[in-house]
Amino acid sequence: MKFPLYLDNHSTTPMDPRVLETMLPYFVEKFGNAASRNHAFGWEAEEAVEQARKQIARLIHADPKEIVFTSGATESDNLAIKGVMEMYREKGDHMITCLTEHRAVLDTAKALEAKKGLKVTYLPVDKTGMVNPEDVRNAITEKTILISIMLANNEIGTINPIKEIGKIAKEKGILFHCDATQGVGKIPVDVQDLGIDLMAFTAHKMYGPKGVGALYVRKKAPRVRLAPIIDGGGHERGMRSGTLPVPLIVGFGKACELSEQEMPTESVRLAALRDRLQAGILKSLDEVYLNGHPTQRLPHNLNLSFAYVEGESLLMGVKEIALSSGSACTSATLEPSYVLRALGVGSDLAHSSIRFGLGRFNSEEEIDYTIKRIIQIVNKLREMSPLYEMAKEGIDLKTVQWAAH
Repeated sequence: MKFPLYLDNHSTTPMDPRVLETMLPYFVEKFGNAASRNHAFGWEAEEAVEQARKQIARLIHADPKEIVFTSGATESDNLAIKGVMEMYREKGDHMITCLTEHRAVLDTAKALEAKKGLKVTYLPVDKTGMVNPEDVRNAITEKTILISIMLANNEIGTINPIKEIGKIAKEKGILFHCDATQGVGKIPVDVQDLGIDLMAFTAHKMYGPKGVGALYVRKKAPRVRLAPIIDGGGHERGMRSGTLPVPLIVGFGKACELSEQEMPTESVRLAALRDRLQAGILKSLDEVYLNGHPTQRLPHNLNLSFAYVEGESLLMGVKEIALSSGSACTSATLEPSYVLRALGVGSDLAHSSIRFGLGRFNSEEEIDYTIKRIIQIVNKLREMSPLYEMAKEGIDLKTVQWAAH
């Protein structure tokens, strides 16, 4: 085993060496600009981009012409939401989303509420983190022009009933945007079958390079039109101007191709490792709680709360293992996870949660080591916790009168 161990594959994945190998020629030898249409260097770059577009489209069952390149999923989410709201504002000013969305969706919605007067309904989720399609249906008004619900949650791994939500959107003639960043490449995604009109995803969550993402934009039934948020040379069918990063796009294409080939076996292997990790921890520790849906979840995700243990202390105790408390994009704050709070998890348990993100390069040996270390550190921290001792003695901590300082 090589230390430190990496179990934070939701925040980013290591690049697959096969992806890097495919990218290398496009940094030095094949350096053309894909928009240079009048010489061989440009043609070669354009051909590489179109090949990648095909590989990416095939993974999600789309037409290559429906793939718009961006700098990543955050930009894709921004382009989808702002682009629709601007383009269709004559039709309405209402959007439906949910409380557990990624910040790229929530903060975009909040910015539009503040600056453009957009009206947003933030739907609740059940205790497993799932959105109820009927809640979506009931939130629709004459002014609704967009529904934005994530495929799978980045903290708890819960997979939403996207197909049912897609059907409701179609029935009502409302555009459906889905942030599928954590799901694409890990579970089968078919935009036709799911009824998705706009979908954001990114290369660095599936063993590709950072700095490149895509937005799927449906081109028929209905044809989706977007107002751009970046103006310039009219690249990407006028939706996203800017010189295309050819090496990154080539890497993204290869990463999608590998995911398509390896997903059936990889997801089974990772789910087995995840179950081993979960069983190993739960067998030896009491008061450990699973966050998220027990079965409708990503194969590589495990989010556990360890009662009477501070999540940050636990992370500090296992410095040789890369894990996270909450999501990578919000772990700079010490607030308990807003996702767990939306599930109704109390702030004490929310503060004690750890997210394990397994990936392509993790081994059984690493999982067994992680089980052993987590058990050691949790036991050690609980030995130091007077609250744990009182709870073990049968004292109901909710009834304790704490003396004021």
